[in-house]
Amino acid sequence: MNERPVCVIIAVRNGANTIGTAISSALREPEVGEVIVVDDASTDGTQRSAMSADDGSGRLRLIRFDENRGPAQARNVAIESSPLPFVSILDADDVFVRGRFTSLLGKHDWDLIADNIVFVSDDNRDLIDLQVPPFRPNPRFLGLTEFVAGNISRPGLQRGELGFLKPVMRRAFLERFGLRYDPLLRLGEDYDLYTRALAAGARFKLVDTCGYGALVRPDSLSGRHHTDDLKRLAEADRSILALPDLPASARTELRRHQRHVRDKYRLRNFLDIKARGGMLDAALHGLRHPHELPAIVTGIARDKLGTKPRRQPSARTVRYLLRGELGPA
Repeated sequence: MNERPVCVIIAVRNGANTIGTAISSALREPEVGEVIVVDDASTDGTQRSAMSADDGSGRLRLIRFDENRGPAQARNVAIESSPLPFVSILDADDVFVRGRFTSLLGKHDWDLIADNIVFVSDDNRDLIDLQVPPFRPNPRFLGLTEFVAGNISRPGLQRGELGFLKPVMRRAFLERFGLRYDPLLRLGEDYDLYTRALAAGARFKLVDTCGYGALVRPDSLSGRHHTDDLKRLAEADRSILALPDLPASARTELRRHQRHVRDKYRLRNFLDIKARGGMLDAALHGLRHPHELPAIVTGIARDKLGTKPRRQPSARTVRYLLRGELGPA
């Protein structure tokens, strides 16, 4: 087996301030055979910052788009350009915790394997030496129904969808089923790929040990999206629902997720119309589309009256995605 079997893919747009730390955290891992950075038409110094993080090992490659294509297309291009057997996605403002792949690659009873994520709110330059407590691995396998249900956010709680997971993916499985990121999606592209992988029978292993640090920033790409992005994500659910032989429980959760996203779209679309043309235009839209009114009214009431997620104290570590149990491995 290749001693450096992991291809790390970083799609980035205007990430000059963080890309160097992300790259350094990947290159220090001995299992990493190459780091492919796809610069998605950045207009800042992203390319210069990326190259400054090169360690001279010949493992860093940079691909640049002249036009913005989105993270899904950027990742697909990188996947196609690498022969390595394992693919690992790293966002441009995140880091790998030291030793991540030594832990994950110890066994091979999986097609995708993901670990815990720590969300941190401090400057990315400090993340390179991120320390996390020792969680017991508690290995288990994630099913399609559980995964989809785990991507439906609940009002009043901090976001913690399982689509945030950043699994290592076995290339042979992706190739066998022709799986790639949907280039039309700029929101939920990870959720969509993992869902289709599970629908194809992927063994999705989950462990509680923490190997991924995610920077929480109000201006991060994952926190911003357009109204049409929600519409496309709901359409992606519809495409998955058209697949044959889905378990009944999975179909139920997929429909729930589709309604959840569709209702968000209807509310955002109503608010966009109001912002562009005023309350009269928004009211006319509601009258023309009465079936959308429940989602609009419920969404507005929730925003006005609902409880917002409680803010954590201003500490460096915000939270962990998975509730792990502390203890020795």
